[in-house]
Amino acid sequence: MIKRTINFFKNRNIEIASLIGLIVIWQLVADYVVQRTLFLPSFTEVISALVRIIETGVLFTDIQTSLLHFGIGIGSALIVGIPIGVIMGWFTLGNRIFDPIVEILRPIPPLAWIPFALIWLGLTHTAAGFVVFVGAVFPIVINTYTGFKSTSRIYVEAAKVLGCVRDRDLISKVAFPSSMPSITAGIRIGMGVGWMCLVAAELFGVSRFGLGYKIWFHYSLHQMDFVLTYMLILGIIGLLIDKGFRFVVDTYLLKWRKGVVV
Repeated sequence: MIKRTINFFKNRNIEIASLIGLIVIWQLVADYVVQRTLFLPSFTEVISALVRIIETGVLFTDIQTSLLHFGIGIGSALIVGIPIGVIMGWFTLGNRIFDPIVEILRPIPPLAWIPFALIWLGLTHTAAGFVVFVGAVFPIVINTYTGFKSTSRIYVEAAKVLGCVRDRDLISKVAFPSSMPSITAGIRIGMGVGWMCLVAAELFGVSRFGLGYKIWFHYSLHQMDFVLTYMLILGIIGLLIDKGFRFVVDTYLLKWRKGVVV
């Protein structure tokens, strides 16, 4: 275990050096150039704020609340987005029905839906999840549609020759596996957009906890060291979510692609 850890840091020496360099520059600029915590808290002030947040125990509640909102939004986006993308990509009539609806709604910024989220769902966790859902669902729909539309006709005809003639079987055994790289890419993009919408989703006070809510709460108190701390926590958790998703995809869903990597 120790040897593997040492090897990991040896293989990541450039990345580690770049982060250390950024921290040093950040500290020097904050202390000797800006010299005002309100404009730019230093690295040491942010670490101090992080320690205080951890000691109070509120950080873990904030993370749990934000993950709940994110989970509601992404889960709903998967349930809605993938079937719509499949219908649009496989059935011509389905594409003609859903395409104008998607193309009208897709350019509307997720934040524009906040008033309706409040009216329809009230100050609830579901309202925050709805804003995340709006940000995540369209990348999933578009990439699923693109993946199904790009399925090679050769695969489909070969499956028909082998006795796979029903649409249900062709979708599950041919089109869906062929489209999986595009679908997972859409999910990854949707998760990124949804996570970025989280701050705005929690802005209107659906709960007294949440990473996004605490950013605005501490901003109202001009505690910019806490604001920056929560911003960095958002970035780190977003990175971990993305890395975890990519690990699952590469290990289980797209394991076969390792054979073509050079």
